[in-house]
Amino acid sequence: MSNFDYLKAVDFDRAWLNFELDLPLKPGSNGKPNPFYINRPGNPINELIDALLAPFYRPPKFFFSGHRGCGKSTELLHLLSNSDIQKKYWPINFSIREETDIIDLDFRDVLLAIGSRLFREYRKKGGELPDQLLKELNGWKGKVEKQISTILDGQVSEYELGASINAFFVNAGMKMKLEPATRIELRQIVETDITGLIAIINHIAAAIYSQERRIPLILIDDMDKPDLDRARAIFQEHREIMLQPNCAIVYTVSSALFYSKEFDAIRDQALFLPNINLRTAIDSVHQLPQGYRTLEKFVTVRMDSKLIQPPALSQAITYSGGVFRELARIVRTAIGRARRRKAGQIELDDIEWAATEIRNEYRRILDKEDLKLLKYVQDNKRLEYSDRLRPLLQLLALLEYRDEDNWCDVHPVLRKML
Repeated sequence: MSNFDYLKAVDFDRAWLNFELDLPLKPGSNGKPNPFYINRPGNPINELIDALLAPFYRPPKFFFSGHRGCGKSTELLHLLSNSDIQKKYWPINFSIREETDIIDLDFRDVLLAIGSRLFREYRKKGGELPDQLLKELNGWKGKVEKQISTILDGQVSEYELGASINAFFVNAGMKMKLEPATRIELRQIVETDITGLIAIINHIAAAIYSQERRIPLILIDDMDKPDLDRARAIFQEHREIMLQPNCAIVYTVSSALFYSKEFDAIRDQALFLPNINLRTAIDSVHQLPQGYRTLEKFVTVRMDSKLIQPPALSQAITYSGGVFRELARIVRTAIGRARRRKAGQIELDDIEWAATEIRNEYRRILDKEDLKLLKYVQDNKRLEYSDRLRPLLQLLALLEYRDEDNWCDVHPVLRKML
């Protein structure tokens, strides 16, 4: 996928590829936005860009969230292509799942991943770090390796983390992902010298700044995947530690944290990416043209409009609820059905069939109490704090929108169930 060509499809085979649900929309080598990128109305990412470009005393930290499929990863990649950001910052973007086990994520794993990626990415791009810093890093690496070998009864050969610093970081990350026993030992070592790890991060960041005259900016994706308890442990219980690295950081955060009382710990630096408004809270009948045009463009930059009948495209947008990933899912499922029919166009029946498939998935997981709550929300559109509301929002059975105030509604495919 690294050499993927972002070309508009003129047949269903290519369209199937273009609507891959997790297709990364990387900026072009010339810094231009990805050809498939769609700028949303009143894009909140502009607020994040403005905040990053504003003056600061210490490098800022931000907590970026939104519902599953709303486009967080895409917006972070798009931020990388901003010329003003590139002038002020030395940016890197990575997924935390590349560095550790996101199911068992811990704040120490995140800090180790930050230090590791700063070092590796800078070296990978040809950057040279001072000899004194390399000696310091080598000493820290040796101390960690020595403690691991002691804890693991001297089994140095089996658990060797690598001779070079680069290999140490790569192997440490691999073992954090795949070896629970080593993960526990590494966490214990980091815990005993958390200030030492933060000092290492800060020294690497300072060295990069002295060479590049740009502040390191780290955009960490997929940190919204862990459950609420782990999100609380990282961003509430260890908030001050997560703010310590002396570089700018944008953490993605679980939307569940935004619907919990612990949200207060990050509210001053939090940004939420809402879904696209297709209607208003007080008028569920009339369409909002701007929202429909945005999602229509999302489809037509990926495939020729001749491949889908206009009523089918309009219904697909309606059923998506304004969620980019849901629209990609509906269109891709409809493409599959049209291909099996050996048809030349996606028709309304194909979209209805895709919606039924999604609806049937929800039938398996929603109980009677869920349906009562969904019906209540459908009638009044109010977003209220509730322990039962939070999982429904994460399942996308409920979708949040924002006008002047925030409000929510049921996923459009579920209306027939209610």
